[in-house]
Amino acid sequence: MRRRWRLLLPVPLLALAGAMLWWRGPDWGSLGTAFSQVRWEWVVAAVGLNLASVVARAGCWFTVIKHATREGRPTFRLVFSAFCVGLLANVVVPGRVGELARVAVLVRRLPNRQRMSATLLGTVVAHRMFDLLPVLALVVWVLVAAGLPHWAIVSLEVVLGIGLALFAFVWLAARRHHTDVRVELGTVRTLVGQARVGLGVMRAPAPAAAAAAFQSLGWLCQLLAVWAGMRAFEIRQPLAVAGVVLVLMNVATIFPLWPGNVGLLQAAIALPLAQYGVAYGRGFAFGIGLQAIEASVGVGIGLAFLAREGLSVTTLRELPAEAPIATLGERERARARLSG
Repeated sequence: MRRRWRLLLPVPLLALAGAMLWWRGPDWGSLGTAFSQVRWEWVVAAVGLNLASVVARAGCWFTVIKHATREGRPTFRLVFSAFCVGLLANVVVPGRVGELARVAVLVRRLPNRQRMSATLLGTVVAHRMFDLLPVLALVVWVLVAAGLPHWAIVSLEVVLGIGLALFAFVWLAARRHHTDVRVELGTVRTLVGQARVGLGVMRAPAPAAAAAAFQSLGWLCQLLAVWAGMRAFEIRQPLAVAGVVLVLMNVATIFPLWPGNVGLLQAAIALPLAQYGVAYGRGFAFGIGLQAIEASVGVGIGLAFLAREGLSVTTLRELPAEAPIATLGERERARARLSG
């Protein structure tokens, strides 16, 4: 019975997506015209820049991991493989479980899995925190150079406020980091302590600067990819307008209401582009193309590295169960059985 309800759960979400397409959908004739005029050399450039962005972001995570681990450090190849599988999981599995999936993939290749899993979870949190600096710079730049709709400014203020609060919390947690965490402290305290080890890069100036540089480079490549995608759809606007698109598309995908937030994402891109003289239908088509470009990179390299790890797409749903939260529960149950 429960399984039936799970199967029916996507139905209202898909209905909502359909309603969004009907409410904010384009003139489908103009949509076809926009796709018939695509310049494919710019599409190839956008794909290449998205791939470069993935490499740079994986470099950021590798830098954080390298600082957090002393023994059994993974190679960049292993980190990149796990990172790409996480990208694939975010595309094909609801709920944005890619962060847990990449930890589960990487920890399978490392010794002392129970100890390393919590540390790697901390590195994922630290890695996501390094998004804040380039995002803040991007928002300030587009506000000065291009301007944003009032509704977008309010949304960004809320998102940045939450981001700054999380950054402060993570930084304070990292300052309490200790490297001599012992298993005797107990399961929960050990998990928290090892997670703080993963956050240790937040209090190390040189590794933190290197990680921030990699993450900023990743955002720059993604910005250029958006601009190249605009050129592919004959939207000849300056780089600052590509910055507006990048900011708003990230706001539109923070909470995955349905797979890919299809419809909502395209409307979030097409509506602000209209104030720069871009026809709504062309802007909507560009939103579809841009999402397809990003998904092609995530899915393409994700599938390649998934096969390299000896896994299948069906196992992606099971990977988060191997992450630290699940491991904690299994260890507690095992301890209860032994004590009983």
